[in-house]
Amino acid sequence: MFLHNWHWGVRMRNYLDDLEALMAFFTADICDEHSDEVAVLDSEYKNYGGSDKCEGQIVTLKLDRNNSDLIELLRDEDGSGKIAVVDVDRAYFAVVGENLMKFAYQSNYAGIIVNGYIRDTFQIKDIPVALYALGTCPRKYIPVTSGEKNTPLFFGGIEFKSGDYLYADTDGVIVSKEKIA
Repeated sequence: MFLHNWHWGVRMRNYLDDLEALMAFFTADICDEHSDEVAVLDSEYKNYGGSDKCEGQIVTLKLDRNNSDLIELLRDEDGSGKIAVVDVDRAYFAVVGENLMKFAYQSNYAGIIVNGYIRDTFQIKDIPVALYALGTCPRKYIPVTSGEKNTPLFFGGIEFKSGDYLYADTDGVIVSKEKIA
């Protein structure tokens, strides 16, 4: 019995350590402490991913409805410490789904912010990557079009630039020029 309780205690301690690491920042606290240094994304963007929080350096991608360039980014580039910010001008086509979320997870991206729509919400809710978007749409845009990487984007009331920092949690999404948390 003692050994069982000891293992339970170790597991609980490990869980609490993981939880503390996950809770290392809160967007509300960052806004309170650095109000002049952060911009807040409009509240219409909701998280559909399997992670409640994410933080990292922004990589921007401007798309014309088709997600081929986003597939290459998430599949082929190391995303450690990064957030992909994607703008499709609110076009009503799904830009991210189950396969792209798997690529993002495998490449270590912490999150994806989409100025557009996503799909496969049932499948992606357990993939530990944050995914903020306007809503869902079951169809995707098939014809291949080109995108622009590392170009400044403006949507949701704020500007996103590659190299800036993004923090997101259950209260919202904020951006700063430098890492502040």
